[in-house]
Amino acid sequence: MTTSLGPVSPTIGRIPVVDVSPVAEAGRFPAKAVVGEAVPVRATVFREGHDAVGATVVLTDPSGVDRASARMVDIAPGLDRLEGRVVPTSTGTWTFRVEGWSDPYGTWAHDASIKVEAGIDVELMLTEGALLLEKAARRKGSKGIAGVLAEAVAGLRDHEHNPGSRLAAGLSPAVRAALDAHPIRDAVTASPSYPLVVDRPLALAGSWYEFFPRSAGATYDYETGTWTSGTLRTAALDLPRIAGMGFDVVYLTPVHPIGTTYRKGRNNALNAEQGDPGSPYAIGSKDGGHDAIEPSLGTFDDFDAFVADARALGMEVALDVALQCSPDHPWVATHPEWFTTRADGTIAYAENPPKKYQDIYPLNFDNDPEGIYREIRRVLQVWIDHGVTLFRVDNPHTKPLDFWERILASVRADHPDVIFLSEAFTRPAMMQTLAKIGFHQSYTYFTWRNTKAELTEYLAEVSGEQGSWMRPSFWPTTHDILPPYLQATGVRGFAVRAVLAALGAPTWGIYSGYELVEDVPRPGVEEQIDNEKYEFKPRVWGIADGIGINVLLGRLNEIRRHHPALRQLRNLHLHPTSDDALVAFSRHLSAEHSPTGRDDTILVIVNLDTYNAREGWVELDLDALGLEHGRPVVAHDVLSDDAYEWSSPAFVRLDPAVRAAHVIRLVSP
Repeated sequence: MTTSLGPVSPTIGRIPVVDVSPVAEAGRFPAKAVVGEAVPVRATVFREGHDAVGATVVLTDPSGVDRASARMVDIAPGLDRLEGRVVPTSTGTWTFRVEGWSDPYGTWAHDASIKVEAGIDVELMLTEGALLLEKAARRKGSKGIAGVLAEAVAGLRDHEHNPGSRLAAGLSPAVRAALDAHPIRDAVTASPSYPLVVDRPLALAGSWYEFFPRSAGATYDYETGTWTSGTLRTAALDLPRIAGMGFDVVYLTPVHPIGTTYRKGRNNALNAEQGDPGSPYAIGSKDGGHDAIEPSLGTFDDFDAFVADARALGMEVALDVALQCSPDHPWVATHPEWFTTRADGTIAYAENPPKKYQDIYPLNFDNDPEGIYREIRRVLQVWIDHGVTLFRVDNPHTKPLDFWERILASVRADHPDVIFLSEAFTRPAMMQTLAKIGFHQSYTYFTWRNTKAELTEYLAEVSGEQGSWMRPSFWPTTHDILPPYLQATGVRGFAVRAVLAALGAPTWGIYSGYELVEDVPRPGVEEQIDNEKYEFKPRVWGIADGIGINVLLGRLNEIRRHHPALRQLRNLHLHPTSDDALVAFSRHLSAEHSPTGRDDTILVIVNLDTYNAREGWVELDLDALGLEHGRPVVAHDVLSDDAYEWSSPAFVRLDPAVRAAHVIRLVSP
């Protein structure tokens, strides 16, 4: 009878390392990070028997050189789940792996502590400890800890002291610290290497300001009843105001020629009146398509000047990408095969039954996918060549994913600094797959998460493992969305949502007019009345200071800029509160991972009730906050500049008539 000898090359390894994260579909798609981000890597590491194990995460740069490593710590006692954080230092495709290993010092420390106290094999355990530390001191790279280990060996061999004192020499804090930094690693077993795409920091953390350039500087002649459009030059005059609030990105809705056939009127009326400018999302006219500028806005020289002015103020320019056409778009005549032709010979317009959008022709990506790909890639290059470094993509979930994967990869290869934001309010599988195939950021359902339960669940979701590929962008409103919460809560509600958006995610944005608390909906829909998509909407910014939201926006962006913990994603921790309207969460960045070289800890407490003062207790997780147990902490509110001395639990009272939130910097005295 023949006996099988089993697989020649077992796959599990001497020290099992399983369930490594962040890994998307076994490495089919890369995890994401940015330069300077503390990337959490987790794995389950264990072995047979009772001997101790340890693990190290190793980060390898694009050239194949191991650049950083970190010893992993137990984050789930009894479940063998370990975590370590590593920080990439340049852009490109990195890899990481987890190395599991047998920990002879940990095993000896555990066994010796039990046996020496019980009087079992005392001399043998002390001798084995001395031999182990001598071996550790002889290792390559151990010169810096050799003195500490030699002192411990001498103590272990010192027969003039009692066994307890001798054992203490081998278990001293100095020895533990030395071997924590330079562990003794036996039977090292590495996991596979997994991909990690590293982008520039703005791909993770930034503040966006959206506006329609045609509204900035638009004027109305009351004698003739006609409008004159704002231009890119008049829009540029608004840039200092936006920069003054601390925004990083100025995002322009489409600037292309607008069609006239079936042009929509005010408030999405089917028929436009004389002078109605039409929706900038109905792209294309006799003046050109996606590679042209609406003549009433100006020329490419004007666009270049706008970009230069923004950069001079420390901002970058994002442009809306809406892959759809008006019936007047040049492509309709030159490439009718790029659209869907119906049985009666007409081109199909956009529909979401029973709604009809006769002013929009969707592209059909199946008739000539190669031709469409080449043209869209060319169009993107036009705008990149004119200084656009970010694109907000309108409804990418209505286009094929293989198209996006290819075009995103092409732009990344040629222009790795260009960033794409996905506006896909759709099912989770689509949103997450868009992120996995290359979109840098994604709009989220934050806009509709209002209660304590909804917000805490969602904050945990987007800052968890999902955040390793889908980076969230929090927007309280957009030009399409005015959520019910903001329709009903006025200035106080706008303040609450600004704090949650700015501090709940590293990337956030607002739509122009937020400073003026524009909260009147079009009846029956979650959208502003007199929607700016269909009309000019110049604003009187002089009244903003009296409202105060603009001041709050500027202060929030300033706080984000000064606190690196707020520019990370996967460091959010929720803290229980005793009141159902109080939400508390923190972000902590250790000195080891902080660009300042100091711990940075911010605790945010928000009252969701805009009508009533709320008070209660906040349970502070001191470990998550990087603070010592048993000592009070100094709590400095960086919004109000008030200071408190807190311990856990901490009592708070927030009156919406006075303040929407505490934004607390916590430090040990």
